Amino acid sequence: MTSYSDDLLRKILKRTRTIAVVGVSMNSVRPSYYVARYLGLKGYRVIPVNPGHAGKRLFGATVRASLSEIDEPVHMVDIFRRSEAVPPIVDEALELFPDLQTIWMQIGVEHAEAAAKAEARGVDVIQNRCPKIEYQRLFGELRMGGFATGIISSKL
Repeated sequence: MTSYSDDLLRKILKRTRTIAVVGVSMNSVRPSYYVARYLGLKGYRVIPVNPGHAGKRLFGATVRASLSEIDEPVHMVDIFRRSEAVPPIVDEALELFPDLQTIWMQIGVEHAEAAAKAEARGVDVIQNRCPKIEYQRLFGELRMGGFATGIISSKL
């Protein structure tokens, strides 16, 4: 797993306001669904992107078919796609979003060339990590087993 400092991850999560989640699912048991939902509950503006669900509503937002359908500033693009699908997503994000600060590739997703291209443009890149997990870890929401149960209990 690629190593990133807690300070960098914390900085990214604090400065980010709008996240385009590419590859989000409408299925509530899929990681892309609950990660996007969690980020929305934490106050981020989440813009769902998935051509298979374009036009539907998810978390109070319209699902977009592609990044090109977004007409507002995006600070982070969170990628839930296979590694080989990353380069065109990064290219499109760099072209469309002048305020882009971060490309975030989910657990299991890495692409060195696309990452280098984004970094050369001054965009931070995180690979093979999950913003939900990092948020919980860095801001005190994980319990000993690594899960935030949402249940208050004196039993561990």
